[in-house]
Amino acid sequence: MLKTYFFVITILYSLALTVVCLIDLNGVIKVEISSGDKIFHALSYVVLTVLWYYTFYYNLKFNNIKALIYAVAVSIIFGIVIEVLQGTVTAYRSSDINDVFANSFGAILAAAVIAVKNKYILK
Repeated sequence: MLKTYFFVITILYSLALTVVCLIDLNGVIKVEISSGDKIFHALSYVVLTVLWYYTFYYNLKFNNIKALIYAVAVSIIFGIVIEVLQGTVTAYRSSDINDVFANSFGAILAAAVIAVKNKYILK
């Protein structure tokens, strides 16, 4: 049942992530952990990559490897676009190359976990 809704869930999560990344969060969210925002970025992109993977796999019927490659590519490109938008269309956010690295790390981490899961579960 959930398989049929992955596309909708993925689009809604992507839109929500876009909004959160482009709105003014000064004073709304306060992170007291050193590098806490980078942890948030990485975890957000783990979720994004997993959702895109399952969307490509279940809804678009890609094979495992192709779904994984596309999911990682979409997530990394999405992260780069968001960072560019933060620096160009908002006055209260700024681009940060370290955010791109954290986003990419999250996408690659998700890919590694999915690949290991597929290797051991699909045999």
